[in-house]
Amino acid sequence: MSSIQSVYPLGFPWKTQDPFLFCVYHRDLFPKGNDSQGPHPEHLKGRMIGQDFTVKDGWRMYHGQQVPGFPQHPHRGFETITVVPEGLVDHSDSMGATGRFGHGDVQWMTAGKGVLHSEMFPLVNDDKDNPLLLFQIWLNLPKRSKFVDPHYKMLWAEDIPIHKTEDAEITIVAGDFVETKALNSTPDSWAADPENGVAVWLIKVKPNGNLVLPIADKEVNRSIYFYKGDTIKLGEESLSTEQGANLHADQETILENGGQEAHLLLLQGKPIGEPVVQQGPFVMNTQEEIYETIREYQRTQFGGWPWPKNEFVHPKEKGRFALHADGKEEIR
Repeated sequence: MSSIQSVYPLGFPWKTQDPFLFCVYHRDLFPKGNDSQGPHPEHLKGRMIGQDFTVKDGWRMYHGQQVPGFPQHPHRGFETITVVPEGLVDHSDSMGATGRFGHGDVQWMTAGKGVLHSEMFPLVNDDKDNPLLLFQIWLNLPKRSKFVDPHYKMLWAEDIPIHKTEDAEITIVAGDFVETKALNSTPDSWAADPENGVAVWLIKVKPNGNLVLPIADKEVNRSIYFYKGDTIKLGEESLSTEQGANLHADQETILENGGQEAHLLLLQGKPIGEPVVQQGPFVMNTQEEIYETIREYQRTQFGGWPWPKNEFVHPKEKGRFALHADGKEEIR
């Protein structure tokens, strides 16, 4: 029997399965930066500033006015896993936490009962281009965890385990790969319980190489996204780049690559199996909970915004670091 359930084109965002809500792939070839760590003014002509999602000259401004990215905005009821293989992200939030991460780092943030945060893409290089590669994955929280305190942790590139075979390299953001163990997620995450089978793997397969995906529990939803390369075979099925597939996790899948290095993202986990009502950045179980969330956000702003700008960025010479709400600082 084939392990493939379905094959589909990768759109924007990518199609996901429970317990995942959302996955976007951002690839932006940002130009040299100016003194404000944004594009020079001539690069902003012809763009819909504040709502620039159309690729022009290889990049977008998103919601940024001066610096590309996503100025302060709210979340409640789920988690964001932000994987940044290339480029930098400046994070700030309503807890008073902040940081700069990238070049292989991952930020895992539990929004829980509510948080404001910003994710800006500072163009720190003023003498060369500033390419960015970023995945943002939304992982749902079960009803019992919707109102936990917000929290974030860093998985630094130097610490993230990598499983290597003769033909492949698997960067393990979550979910053990054979004998290679993943780092811990945030404590209230659906991924914190190994029984839930959550995995987030970045997979690279050499030209003409192959990889056998480990078998998981029958209840696990497994999706694979082929975003860079030429062609791959999953059993008897051929996939072209910019295609995804849902797989039977309890059946062996042999991935055979073609003549170019293949880059893939795999997401899997047991479904939470609860009602999902989403309105923008809020994910709850009922419509009434959504209405109450909106009312609370309008009333409290989830604690307010402590930073001087909605698109706050750090000085360009600042390195990778994380300052947490409890005052603890990590420097890389």
